[in-house]
Amino acid sequence: MNQEIMLPEPNKTSETSIEEAILKRRSVRDYKDEQLTLKEISQILWSSQGITDSAAGHRTAPSAGALYPLEIYLVVRKVEGLDAGVYHYLPNGHKLEKILESDFSTQLASAALGQSFTADAAASLVISCVYDRTTKKYGERGIRYVHMEAGHAAQNVYLQVESLGLGTVTAGAFSDDEVKKLLKLGIEETPLYIMPIGRK
Repeated sequence: MNQEIMLPEPNKTSETSIEEAILKRRSVRDYKDEQLTLKEISQILWSSQGITDSAAGHRTAPSAGALYPLEIYLVVRKVEGLDAGVYHYLPNGHKLEKILESDFSTQLASAALGQSFTADAAASLVISCVYDRTTKKYGERGIRYVHMEAGHAAQNVYLQVESLGLGTVTAGAFSDDEVKKLLKLGIEETPLYIMPIGRK
């Protein structure tokens, strides 16, 4: 069984208003060579797919039919309290599952067609999906719903990162096959986004 790491409880309030986060949100590709804290990572992961209603299982991003086709992976280079490696976010229990140990940031940048800022980030989120979770109910139109949901989750991350005073950018240019191989994704999973995160 892969190692599981409990994450700190995410904050539900902050000094940054939603209006301010929307106003200041920008794509950032230049990061300091500094680590992120586990508390910051916890907050960012929660914003992407965290549980907001434990009884109903609702999450931070809306999902067609509440089917939740997205999966979130964290590629760590420099995070306090975490070894460099690849982790899978588990919304139930708000924890990380370690999948691979080693610094894969350079390989991720290579898979992202040489976008070097991916290698410079302290960590990168990879948002993937399992289309079948949604298409089994909605048919081919479910593909559109999955893409909408990925956008909802990515914008949540953008605003959360801005609220924390950090920077990120959404990268959609990458080799699907190379990312799948690097993260050891199942055949049913498709990567949709890479979001490097670091200090501005």
